[in-house]
Amino acid sequence: MAKVILITGATSGMGEASANLLAKNGYKVYAGSRDENISKVDGNITYIYLDVTKTNSIKNAVQKIINIEGKIDILLNNAGYGLLSTLEDGTDEEIFNQFDVNVFGLIKTIREVLPFMREKNSGVIINISSFLGKMGLPLLSHYNASKYAVEGITDSLRFETLPFNIRVHSIEAGLFGTNFVKKGLTINEATMREESPYKALTSHLVPIVAKAINEGPDPIAIANAVKNIIEDENSLIAIPVGTEAETFVPLRKQLSNEDFEKKIIETFGL
Repeated sequence: MAKVILITGATSGMGEASANLLAKNGYKVYAGSRDENISKVDGNITYIYLDVTKTNSIKNAVQKIINIEGKIDILLNNAGYGLLSTLEDGTDEEIFNQFDVNVFGLIKTIREVLPFMREKNSGVIINISSFLGKMGLPLLSHYNASKYAVEGITDSLRFETLPFNIRVHSIEAGLFGTNFVKKGLTINEATMREESPYKALTSHLVPIVAKAINEGPDPIAIANAVKNIIEDENSLIAIPVGTEAETFVPLRKQLSNEDFEKKIIETFGL
């Protein structure tokens, strides 16, 4: 019987790549979309309305899958976006929205799926995190904080699910060639103003990050990592994928806080 996977934020980027790869490999994929009117089946992929900021949509999506399939074997928490803003400029609404999608939505989706995994005494939960869940970068402090939270959730949840044979993992993604700059990045207006005291920083750093994403590798690497975690019961807890992740995550472990900070300043010309 085919394994059933629910993917949040599955209509573009890493989520879409993962949905397509898993479907081609015989998995029954339920691809979450924020489009309330979505109703589409494409081979092994069934598109389903799921907005992680709306609790009822999560509950309804999970219950619909259970009614049809009787189980959810794998949950891939992929939905997310980044707020580009200095810490000083971030508004209350921007701060809440950043955590509502990247953290609260992830928690709520896991919360709905867990009872069914516990009942089956099996399951795999994979959280798409970031190398920025292990290190800081200016202008991304809110996003950094949300991904640090994802790492903490992953580490703690593993202990809670251990008695129920449910594995929990994170993928610490680098910068990939997705629509993240166009669709996945929200920009604080005050931070980008010409008269901003942070103008020199934004003028220098924003083009570097945008170029790295726009010219980044295909997100199929993330999809392959997802598939490998599912199929390897001894998979690592957290897997860095992509140049930035594979470079900085190991360095973070090797260097002192002060030496690592110096390395970041040197690398990004801060």
